[in-house]
Amino acid sequence: MKLIQGEEFVDLFRAGAWKRAFHLETQDEYLIADEHEPFRKFLAGEPDDYEWCRSWDTLINEVTSTGKQVHRVRLVSIPHVDYTRFGLTIAPLNIQAGEEIKWLPRPLIDSTELAGDDYWLFDDRLVVFVTFKEDGDFGGFAVTEDPVIAAHCVAIRDKVWGLGVPHADYVESDFAAAK
Repeated sequence: MKLIQGEEFVDLFRAGAWKRAFHLETQDEYLIADEHEPFRKFLAGEPDDYEWCRSWDTLINEVTSTGKQVHRVRLVSIPHVDYTRFGLTIAPLNIQAGEEIKWLPRPLIDSTELAGDDYWLFDDRLVVFVTFKEDGDFGGFAVTEDPVIAAHCVAIRDKVWGLGVPHADYVESDFAAAK
């Protein structure tokens, strides 16, 4: 595996050859430094200008405007933790930028059928594992084109994508209403 950071990851999105990128998020909470203040504002009920996520949405808009697809499944516990509620407020911005987002409540899948890690999958062949530091902050990415690992991630993607609930349906569902 090759370890990459920052712009190297962004370059994967800008590379011309891929057609579909898929992201699986497996954690209920993320302690990403860039999100500390926006998350604090969310919890306090303060307004947010969402400037902190504009570079991501600009990148997604850039790649999806060329016909590429960016899909994401967020695995979530029921009832939702505060971070999931935060994610539900940000998802419309990501969707407007071109992502297709589905939510997968944990009760709908056997945890043994999942990967233990968050990952990105580009065209069924390139797997980019998201790594985290001991304190929970983002650590970087581990990239592989190992066909066995890729096939495993494809099988997981197909399973969770089929079970996931599209954002618009999810926010109206009993899962989203659970307290």
